[in-house]
Amino acid sequence: MLTEQASIEKLRWVMAQLRDPETGCPWDIKQTFTSITPHTIEEAYEVADAVIDAVAQQDFSELEKELGDLLFQVIFYSQLGQEQKHFDFDSVVAAICEKLIRRHPHVFGDKNLSSDAEIKANWENEKAQERLAKNNDEALSVLADIPKNLPALSQAAKIQKRCAHVGFDWHNIEDVFAKVVEEVDEVKVEIDEDNPEALAEELGDLMFAVVNLCRHAKQDPEQLLRQANQKFTKRFHGVERQVQHSGIKFEQHSLDTLEAYWQQVKFEEKASKV
Repeated sequence: MLTEQASIEKLRWVMAQLRDPETGCPWDIKQTFTSITPHTIEEAYEVADAVIDAVAQQDFSELEKELGDLLFQVIFYSQLGQEQKHFDFDSVVAAICEKLIRRHPHVFGDKNLSSDAEIKANWENEKAQERLAKNNDEALSVLADIPKNLPALSQAAKIQKRCAHVGFDWHNIEDVFAKVVEEVDEVKVEIDEDNPEALAEELGDLMFAVVNLCRHAKQDPEQLLRQANQKFTKRFHGVERQVQHSGIKFEQHSLDTLEAYWQQVKFEEKASKV
């Protein structure tokens, strides 16, 4: 198997060798479902970063490697499940195949879903039925089973999407924007009142409202903030280069000078795109 061509079967064999109690890797042998979870989250973020870089640079070699790392996480969980007789890789594949076929009756069945709205509504209905089945057909909250470990922006978006599916939502993006303005005004009041606890609550409400605005604009807030972070980082690196060229320490620059550097970096960035 060691010399055979790469395949899922070879990867499963590699995983089994790593977990072999006598000849395997000491680190892999001692891992549990819980202990590898942080690595899974990290690998997922690295895939997200690699996607952004790949699209920007049109170089997909790193994404290929990161997807392999993420696939290894699935294989690792499957190996643990097999050892403990809970599930194995084949049953994991069977479960996702069944779910995808059932959630796409317009592709694999005779249901006619022609618009994105109809497809999304059907998808949410299927998920709701799955949650009911999991709860033995007893009524449960619309917000049940939203992962607690999701990043806060993604969690807020998922909460809002679930509520929107049952009709608890603004009718248009203008109303959502007005809510954001309202929350900004409430933040301003608490800044003037100098009440840290109330200010923290209002800032949270403002962020929740902005996530809602992103959703109505059909944008992913987590992705938007990630892109904004990357843009800021890139521009700040440009400011650092300007500081280096000046020969003066960063902290000895005035804010006005640093702002001038920042505007110069933005100008050069825009000029390079023309």
